[in-house]
Amino acid sequence: MSKLKFRNFDELEKEILSDPEVKRLYDEMEAEYQVISAVIGKRLEKKMSQKQLADRIGTKQSAISRLESGESNPSINFLSRVAKALGGELQIRIV
Repeated sequence: MSKLKFRNFDELEKEILSDPEVKRLYDEMEAEYQVISAVIGKRLEKKMSQKQLADRIGTKQSAISRLESGESNPSINFLSRVAKALGGELQIRIV
């Protein structure tokens, strides 16, 4: 990628995603990003720490940290327990 100056994030994102390989990888990560974003958003909405969430589902804070950072590949069961502890439910759809 060339050394370009961008006025805003949208311009930078457009330039980066113009590379087909980068775009393919970006698209592959979309579902993971949505899960992470939903968990963090709901946890913050509930004013819960990672430790508090972990305690509610019987796991360690480090497991929540790995989930939120994308460093783990959580099971559907684990995600369901997280969703329930956050007052929600896990929904998975294939569209």
